[in-house]
Amino acid sequence: MIGMKVRTVAMDQQMNPVVLLVDKSETLALPIWIGTAEAQSIALELQGVRMPRPMTHDLIRAMLAQLTITVNRIVVTDIQNGTYFAEIHLQNNGADVVVDSRPSDAIALALRMEAPIFVEEKVAAQAIPLKKAFDEHEVEEFRRFLDKVKPQDFRQ
Repeated sequence: MIGMKVRTVAMDQQMNPVVLLVDKSETLALPIWIGTAEAQSIALELQGVRMPRPMTHDLIRAMLAQLTITVNRIVVTDIQNGTYFAEIHLQNNGADVVVDSRPSDAIALALRMEAPIFVEEKVAAQAIPLKKAFDEHEVEEFRRFLDKVKPQDFRQ
């Protein structure tokens, strides 16, 4: 497994949201197309914005806290026909629990719970190799790149 972090949320040329995961040294970039609501949830958390009422992932965080369940990690486990799969690894009263999830929901929850994000090696094989870590100019260049590609361009 490879440890990842969320670098940004952007839009592709068709205005579809994309979350960009990068490895810790920012030598791999993995774009994952996600839904609008999940993109908003991830972006709000990245920006530290607190809504007056709980959004869905905030509600899940509050429920887990009340039930004293912790999120140990999330793992993007697979990609099949352009669709990514993920798991949320929880700890409940000393027992490990694994819950199937969309990557976008798992990422939104991981950010709120300050849980690590991982991808399996076979998923990381879909990542774009980088020569050096992204700076803000390169993040903008990546957003321009996304203006030219479609999700199907990344399908096997």
